[in-house]
Amino acid sequence: MNWKLAARAAKMNPSVLREILKVTERPGIISLAGGLPSPKTFPIQAFADACAEVLHNDGQAALQYAASEGYAPLRQAVADMLPWNVDPAQVLITTGSQQGLDLVAKVLIDPGSKVLVETPTYLGALQAFGPMEPNPVSVASDEDGVIVDDLVAKARDARFVYLLPNFQNPTGRTMTEERRAAVSAAAAAANLPIVEDNPYGELWFDEAPPLPLAARNPDGVIYLGSFSKVLAPGLRLGFLVAPKAIYPKLLQAKQAVDLHTPIFTQRMVSAVMKDKFLDRHVPTIRALYKRQRDAMIAALTREMAGLDVKFNAPKGGMFLWARLPEGIDTVTLLPKAVERNVAFVPGAPFYAGQGDPRTLRLSFVTASVEEIDIAIAALAQTLREELALVGDKQLAAAQI
Repeated sequence: MNWKLAARAAKMNPSVLREILKVTERPGIISLAGGLPSPKTFPIQAFADACAEVLHNDGQAALQYAASEGYAPLRQAVADMLPWNVDPAQVLITTGSQQGLDLVAKVLIDPGSKVLVETPTYLGALQAFGPMEPNPVSVASDEDGVIVDDLVAKARDARFVYLLPNFQNPTGRTMTEERRAAVSAAAAAANLPIVEDNPYGELWFDEAPPLPLAARNPDGVIYLGSFSKVLAPGLRLGFLVAPKAIYPKLLQAKQAVDLHTPIFTQRMVSAVMKDKFLDRHVPTIRALYKRQRDAMIAALTREMAGLDVKFNAPKGGMFLWARLPEGIDTVTLLPKAVERNVAFVPGAPFYAGQGDPRTLRLSFVTASVEEIDIAIAALAQTLREELALVGDKQLAAAQI
């Protein structure tokens, strides 16, 4: 059969990250690669109780088709937990926050549309936007987020800027209060919409991050959230909060995709969230992840001494970002690290433009403290051997 692909399908490519991570599936690998929450944090008993409650109280409705907007009590719960005045009518329940990115792309992007992103940015967003054929443009960024002057310089004709202010994936950085105020003001002055993605915002370690950008200019921001990191990713349950002017089109786009997010899942989460369950549960996640972050920083400080490796100390979330010495390509380094039973994510695929080949992302949430110590020691030894090879090649080139 001669299947003729649509032009957009012909331009789709496999996930670079997924292809890279295939080499990490070998038994015995300590993975510091995947963006998976720790399964130790999944409230299994709470869901078992909620499942029984939902089926017993209203099983027929829980197994029936439902409203595309989402389960009304869950939409109200989302509105209530956000730190600004949100009308539940602005909340759209999505099948994971990744669907929210897909809906945004379908509603806001035409082929060739300029879309601004951080440097680097979330790879999953680039993939969600990709089928709509945008022109992604990187905005210069530092440890506090996007640099305002460069954002202003590139804002003309951009459809929106996509930002992750809290514990960003992949870098783990957090936008400061001062930077948020400046970004919000600059975007409003430039009439530049913001798409704010906040899957990690509740995973802070010592203090909560500043108010979201959406709280500063609700009419200028589409806000995305997720239950994957605070409850469980297998639920595939997220949400978006949209200005009333754009909400109907996002709803129509969702109706064309899946009619509605599974109502049984929505009702279960609504039941679990009663009696302020998240207020009791999320602190246990923060405590676990903080211990593991501290263990990774300690191991990197110890094992990478003298190797000119730069890394940050994220204030929350799941990821740490590192830059290795000049001459190292982490895509090349990965399979050599896997031979020593440790895996990481190369950083270059997270850039909309030219990636930095020396960068890598490390996740500290699924490995134990003992595994983190073993993995970082193995990674350091792999790096020492690679630096020796790079030095030999440079010496040989100088002698030609």
